[in-house]
Amino acid sequence: MEFMIEKLRGFSPQLGHLVSQMNYTRKTTLEAVYGLTTSELDFLPIKNGNSIGGLLLHMAAVEKGFQIEIFEGRKPNEQEMEEWGAPYSLGEQGRNCIKGNPLEYYIAKLEEVRNRTLREFTELNDNWLYENRLWDNHPSNNYFIWFHVFEDEINHRGQIRLLRKMLPQNQNE
Repeated sequence: MEFMIEKLRGFSPQLGHLVSQMNYTRKTTLEAVYGLTTSELDFLPIKNGNSIGGLLLHMAAVEKGFQIEIFEGRKPNEQEMEEWGAPYSLGEQGRNCIKGNPLEYYIAKLEEVRNRTLREFTELNDNWLYENRLWDNHPSNNYFIWFHVFEDEINHRGQIRLLRKMLPQNQNE
């Protein structure tokens, strides 16, 4: 593994830099959850917290939401909200809905969503990254929004690492 942010074949230069960062972030996220069981993915150390599985699905949901908004220029429809609403917002709905899945389920969702992002990126260029748009009623651009996708993942990966240390078998470490 090289630790380089660089041009990548199939992507314009700046998109390649962005994808390099997204790839490294995903690699370290997958390392953080390697080997977890379904019960460990469902573990809630506090009543109002989020599980590791919930956080993983949230990462996919955030990226999926931006795909719909940015690539399709619309808000999620009812069917998409049915699938992605709970993981996007987490909270009580997420705790009730996101459980009982093996690690492979979460990894497959992350890969499915990321594969679409990468396919879309191959059709775009660096100028697209700098196109202005509003995000959450603030001036923004596509570069910032896709930076936010992996920045959000980094944030939740930190939570996952903490949750992993709180798992019952790790209490004596």
